[in-house]
Amino acid sequence: MINDAVLRNIDLNLLLSFTVLMQERNVSRAAERLLVGQPGLSAALKRLRETLGDKLFVRVGRGLQPTARALAIAPAIEAALATIEQAIKPPTAFDPSTWQGEFRVSMCDNLESAFFGPLAARLQQLAPRARLVSVASDKSPAPQMLDECAFDLSISVHGEPASWHVKAPLFEQAMVSIYDPGQVRNCGTMGLDDFVALPHLAVSIVGSTENAIDRALSQTGRTRNVVATVQRFSGLPTALSTMPSIATVPETIGRCMARLHNLTVVNPPLPLPRDPVSLLYRRVDQADGRSMWFRQLLTQVAERVLLDAGCQCEVARAA
Repeated sequence: MINDAVLRNIDLNLLLSFTVLMQERNVSRAAERLLVGQPGLSAALKRLRETLGDKLFVRVGRGLQPTARALAIAPAIEAALATIEQAIKPPTAFDPSTWQGEFRVSMCDNLESAFFGPLAARLQQLAPRARLVSVASDKSPAPQMLDECAFDLSISVHGEPASWHVKAPLFEQAMVSIYDPGQVRNCGTMGLDDFVALPHLAVSIVGSTENAIDRALSQTGRTRNVVATVQRFSGLPTALSTMPSIATVPETIGRCMARLHNLTVVNPPLPLPRDPVSLLYRRVDQADGRSMWFRQLLTQVAERVLLDAGCQCEVARAA
């Protein structure tokens, strides 16, 4: 352990002056290298002699001869300064092509369905020795798991962050309605009466049925008939294919399901709030090259996925 009582009396610049004097053995040349005047270097040497209790250098002709104490401590001081220099150098730029390790990300299942595959594919192209790991955050809050280093970042609708976290907006997600055209007659532009007349499927981990859709309907004096709920979005396509029903879901997963399961996508016939999807990560990672690169990659992939799917949203650039 470092002895604070000893080191707080030592100025790092004094040790640098000592090392340069050892190398040059000449006050004029050493002062020139250190970009100080000779009086300033002489004053530094005086302080160092007082601190170490040794003359350190003796003038011989026009040069300096180190004492036995100076010769004994010089290698350790030079090595220590070299270690400090290496430690405070700017980090080398992150190179994804050679990096080996894991990128761990938390996504709810609707965002995972839309983004995980394209993100994994792009990561394999740019960082072939890396692994992408999706971490569920159903049982513990994302901020808590972030503090426990369970993942590098979270993509979700987050609340106000702690001071040691950063929340960066990603995009605002709209809601769409989906149904199986083999079960529900093509509605084209669905009206509100058509919407409430159909049986509804909902997604809820805890089995509740009321959400923003019901609150919006109540403003019109209408209610919907929720006939079933599933725990995850992945359970909707099969259910929709077996009964004349409709589900209103986030646009990312809705368009993904429509493409994979031949479902029809329509805009809900009433205004619904958009969910502000954001990235949440540790403030200590804000300037880390690896973390910065991964956040930029994720943002680029999200932009491409949303554009290709025809989603009505724009990816923020502040991630």
